Amino acid sequence: MAATKRAWKLQEFVAHGSNVNCLALGYKSGRVMVTGGEDKKVNMWAVGKPNCIMSLSGHTSPVECVRFGNAEELVVAGSQSGSLKIWDLEAAKIVRTLTGHKSNIRSLDFHPYGEFVASGSMDTNIKLWDVRRKGCIFTYKGHTDAVNCIRFSPDGRWIASAGEDSSLKMWDLTAGKMIQEFKDHTGPVTGVEFHPNEFLLASGSADRTVKFWDLETFQLVSSTGAESGAIRCIFFHPDGKCLFGGSQDALRVFAWEPGRCLDAFSMGWGKVADISVASSQLIGASFSQTNVSVYIVDLNRAQMSGPGMVSQPVPAEPVKPPMSASGRRTFITERPPTSSTKKASEMKTEPEEEPTASNEPEDDSSNVAQIENPDDYREVFQGRTKIERTPPRKLEPFPAPPEDQSKAKPYKQPAKEPKAKQEPVKPATIVPADRNKPADLNLAEFLPKRPDSAVSADPRRPPVVQEQSEEEVLSSVHKGHESMCAVLGNRHRNLEIVRALWTSGDIKTSVDSAVGMKDLSVMVDLLNVLILKHSLWTLDLCTVLLPQIQELLSSKYESYCHTACNALKIVLRSFSSIIKTNVQAPPAGGGVDISREERYKKCKVCHGHLMSIRGLVEKKQSMSGKLGSTFRELQIMLNGLDD
Repeated sequence: MAATKRAWKLQEFVAHGSNVNCLALGYKSGRVMVTGGEDKKVNMWAVGKPNCIMSLSGHTSPVECVRFGNAEELVVAGSQSGSLKIWDLEAAKIVRTLTGHKSNIRSLDFHPYGEFVASGSMDTNIKLWDVRRKGCIFTYKGHTDAVNCIRFSPDGRWIASAGEDSSLKMWDLTAGKMIQEFKDHTGPVTGVEFHPNEFLLASGSADRTVKFWDLETFQLVSSTGAESGAIRCIFFHPDGKCLFGGSQDALRVFAWEPGRCLDAFSMGWGKVADISVASSQLIGASFSQTNVSVYIVDLNRAQMSGPGMVSQPVPAEPVKPPMSASGRRTFITERPPTSSTKKASEMKTEPEEEPTASNEPEDDSSNVAQIENPDDYREVFQGRTKIERTPPRKLEPFPAPPEDQSKAKPYKQPAKEPKAKQEPVKPATIVPADRNKPADLNLAEFLPKRPDSAVSADPRRPPVVQEQSEEEVLSSVHKGHESMCAVLGNRHRNLEIVRALWTSGDIKTSVDSAVGMKDLSVMVDLLNVLILKHSLWTLDLCTVLLPQIQELLSSKYESYCHTACNALKIVLRSFSSIIKTNVQAPPAGGGVDISREERYKKCKVCHGHLMSIRGLVEKKQSMSGKLGSTFRELQIMLNGLDD
């Protein structure tokens, strides 16, 4: 039998007319997917099929986040303006439009029982929405930066939130407050997941680690070593036996007692956006520009347990207190008879808020569900609540393609195999991996020849080429690149000067010297260091760096613009309130308060630069792609200076 691949690309298709911003897989079946894009649409797909099943329109700004309901009968989409729309997929109609957030929606989740939705935003807030009441019932405040991921606990009593501020927080819905904060990550926390059975929480971060937390003691259970790339998404196996972690072009299987990597797969999915498990296969999806790619991993060929691991069976009838095989408590996930009413009464609520101004339309007439493929729509989304006399059809796994001939592992041929099968095997063409020189290549043909090379007197014999020394080869390669070498050499000298001043402890002088050099490349290098050290920023530095940031924002180089945007975000998050307060309330002329007057002058200078930058950002926010989204985010932050 021919060997098959452990992991492969299932499909790639164009999902939207403009850039895709987000996607989510259905966790119940693993066979449906929803995408949101810059075209303000939400599109529904069947995994493995190339055609859109249904397209949902109604948002007036790009869609930034999407999420399926637990039974895959609902889908919620959050937009750049901060509004949410919930759709009933079986009825193909809008259920609710919810407004209240002041910035992009970054994360969404459905309550496991009641008709509630939680949302995390770039405005740093988490909101709990009652779908029936069509409003927000509580706002959880505590993060200091964007909320990247939120998840309800399996029993529906807690919310875990992961923030760009490197913190992980636990919120009690009954008490309406934070009950625990975990600060062990050293980078933005990108994902958080509850174990399906045990009192265990997992978090993945841009610091390249996955950490596991005991929810009885709120202590760290274990942490994996730093992987090769940032962890982008995590997902527990439905049986709770292991955790899958997706990162740039890689998938890893983790255990937590002790914390270690059990298996790893090299994937070609780029920046994976979501992963799910179905039919002993892992489905991973990613997007790039207008395209979406889907990849499959055969879990039957993955190492998902190791020595010392305890199997984690799902208890059929949990006792009180319920315990797992590992000795850790388990969630009680039986649905109460009157779950919606009871859960709503148990949750902490706050007074009704005044509706927030939004660009979304009041009536739902503009919210259109266009069914693109009626046959697939009826098969996938209709008839989910219908009582069937026969058991539901078991989903078959996606067939694995055969292993590439060049990558297949050698195996012994059967004894009676015909000799003709041996013909494709050509050992002579295999090049050893530890070779010291290219195979079948004459190195002399690629080296420049000396002008005084000896020429053979016999025209029938090839000319004799004298071997060159290493210095001569480097000199010949250097020719034609003198100008670039001069630029890089000058840049290196400038950076050495800046570094010397920096290490002497005078950061302000080193920044001033970099500004005086009038070399944007040096300024970009310096800003990239300052971006990693938020504590070094002061009002003094802002007055010097804001003009440089404005110049970089106008650069034709995308990397320069990204660096300038990241630096501007730090300035706005750290000093916008101080600048706004001082500019609006200048010091009185009667007394003498030198420090306050100096602070006012600096704030006024910064405010002037920011107003100038705002005009530039306003022109660039119509750009497409990630950079355009960043400019739109900056525009919202800059508008806060006028509030």
